[in-house]
Parts: sequence; C-alpha cells; structure tokens
Amino acid sequence: MKRAAIYVRVSTPDQHVESQLYDLRELAAQRGFEVVHEYEDRGVCGKKARRPGLDLLMADARRKKFSVVLVAAFDRIARSTRNFLQIVDELDSLGIEFISRREGVATGDAMGRLFVTIISAIAELERSLVVECVKSGMRRAALEGRQIGRSRLDIDREQVVLDRRSGLSLTQVAKRHNISRASVCRLMKEANSDCSLAVAIPSGDAGLEARL
Repeated sequence: MKRAAIYVRVSTPDQHVESQLYDLRELAAQRGFEVVHEYEDRGVCGKKARRPGLDLLMADARRKKFSVVLVAAFDRIARSTRNFLQIVDELDSLGIEFISRREGVATGDAMGRLFVTIISAIAELERSLVVECVKSGMRRAALEGRQIGRSRLDIDREQVVLDRRSGLSLTQVAKRHNISRASVCRLMKEANSDCSLAVAIPSGDAGLEARL
C-alpha cells in the first residue's frame, strides 16, 4: 500500500479546508493509499513561495516519508507556473507521485507526465515571449533616442578625477560635484584604465582612498 500525503490550502482565514480534506481522503481511499500525514496552510496566498505547511511537506518528502502527494487542484500547490513546476519537478526527482483531483492528473502515469511536460513547454515559451517583448521595447526606445537604464552622470568627469588626484578626499570630491563617494570611486576606476587621464595619485589617504 502506497503511503500518501495530503496538502490543502485556503487563501483567507475565514475559508475552510474541510471540503478539500474530505475529497482528498475519499480519493486516497478509492486508490488504496494510506494517508500518513495531512499538511495545510490557512490564510496563505498561493503566490508566496514559502508556506509553512508546504515547506514541511517538502522537507518530509526529502525524508521519504511518503510516495504520493494529493492536492485538490493545481492552484492549491502554487499560483505561478514556475513555482508549480519547481515543486512537481522536485517531487518527481524524489520518486514521489503528484496527483491533482480537479485536473485528474497523476505524474505516475504517461499521460500525467506528458501533461506536466506540456505545461513546462508553455511556461518556457511564455518566458521567451516576455524576454523578446522587453528586448523589442529597448530597441524601439534606442531608435527613438530615449534613455535606456540609468542616466549617465551630468558632471565633468575629468575634473572629478583631477580633483581626486590633486589630494582631495573622496568625501570632499563627492561634495564638490554633488555625487556619491561610490560614483567618485567608479570614475576613478574608469580613469585608471584610461591613459589620457593617467596622473600619479598622491599619497596620504588611507584605506580605500589611498588606492584611488
């Protein structure tokens, strides 16, 4: 007899898990499974990747405490396709069958595995389309002359470098040009690789300032 785990979830505290439990216990009995544990999350949104009940279920799955997981529906285990596939893939790698009552899918048979494979392919296509849309938008913005990403600092970069190399501290240079110390460091690193701005750095500053 296969040892089974039941997982149920409701999104708000005023909802109840009893109907899910009843249906899944009945499903387990019909298939001849022994229910060894019931895991639940009450008032927890499915969009959250970490949920106490689900986390405990996955931890016990890794300890091989059961060989089947029963859920009422796909959206009880996860709301996003990526999170759903991550969970199902891990269960599959552990040799644990995943069964969803509403969709009638069981990864222990060929049709169930095919269904999950199709879902995975659709998710991958969706991600590819999103990436292509982002790239297309960036190309259009570039053609229209719009700024992509963080704007370049509107300052005299050479003067920043010269001020720093004249002996001013990072803080003094930053205040003079109204920029951050990190920006001064970045400009100095860029200048150190540019021969046209190669000037000896005076000694006297300690730590990071001595190196820049």
